[in-house]
Amino acid sequence: MGLFDQISGMVGSALGGSDDAAGGGIQAQVMSVLKQNGIDGMSGLVQQFEQSGMGAHVASWVGDGQNLPISAAQVQAALGSPVIASIAQRFGVDPAMAANLLAQHLPDAVDQATPDGTMPDGS
Repeated sequence: MGLFDQISGMVGSALGGSDDAAGGGIQAQVMSVLKQNGIDGMSGLVQQFEQSGMGAHVASWVGDGQNLPISAAQVQAALGSPVIASIAQRFGVDPAMAANLLAQHLPDAVDQATPDGTMPDGS
């Protein structure tokens, strides 16, 4: 399962549709928003959280063991308001909902994308 497959599913569920309902696939759209904001792939996402002082959180998601939870406020702090606003706008939800959904699903998405505790090649 790709990094954003879970996010795709949860956004699709929040919007009451499937991944293709928003046009172009939710995963591709989320990746596009992140890339437009200078966050390129999983390695960029992990780096963003590390630089925001949440290295222990992201390390728990990548490594084996329990994933540390993260709050919507922490997601907002790590990614920044412009990124959250862009994601929210892309999917027609308010920024608070976008941050909450990311906070709920991002730890598991990163964990599943790194099953052996290491970053995948080309991430």
